[in-house]
Amino acid sequence: MTPDFRGDVAIVTGAGAGIGLTLARALAEAGARVHGFDRNAPDSAGSSGGVQYHRVDVADAAAVEAAVERVLAIEEHIDLLANVAGITRDKTLWKMSEEEWSDVISVNLTGAWHVLRAVAQPMRERRRGRIVQVASINGLRGKFGQANYSASKGGLVALTRTAARELGGRGVTVNAIAPGMIESAMTEALPPEVRRNARAESCLDRLGQPGNVADAALFLLSERAAHITGVVLAVDGGQTA
Repeated sequence: MTPDFRGDVAIVTGAGAGIGLTLARALAEAGARVHGFDRNAPDSAGSSGGVQYHRVDVADAAAVEAAVERVLAIEEHIDLLANVAGITRDKTLWKMSEEEWSDVISVNLTGAWHVLRAVAQPMRERRRGRIVQVASINGLRGKFGQANYSASKGGLVALTRTAARELGGRGVTVNAIAPGMIESAMTEALPPEVRRNARAESCLDRLGQPGNVADAALFLLSERAAHITGVVLAVDGGQTA
């Protein structure tokens, strides 16, 4: 049974595609008023699939603060945050440029912190909030050719656990999801061998779907998970079993 989010206001980053898009639409279908942040959103804010879009680059702290202020001006409160925005710039560490390293860290880790920081105070004041951050199993175990991505997602796990301790006393839960390989435009661009290896790792002999991650996020954002905080939930078909 899908949780009921009627009356809740949600922000979903990376809401233009993949997991973020699937989750944003699922929240809207469950009754939430959803604001999607995405750097590829149209120049003019507009609604699509029940989601109000804002063109925001989460790596830009000022842009994030302004967007959160716009949401608060419209809604007066923010109940739910899903930090989903993420990019890859895969290379072995000895071939990786400074820019390729910093681009990934800026979006995947610093960007998540920008949004988390911006919503923390409004949630603390209301003594209620549910936050989910999408990390990766490669942030827990490392991955060849993904020094920047794995470091960013490992940092996101640490940020999640720290935020859970700092915000828990004010009724705000903070959890992370660590997906394995999920079917998406990002993973479709990977070499076939990489996709085959991920499928071979899976206990279920398949890759995950964006909806698998969205379903886990819906649970962690719901009142059913009110006594769960600081956890990292692997949604990986058993890749790390």
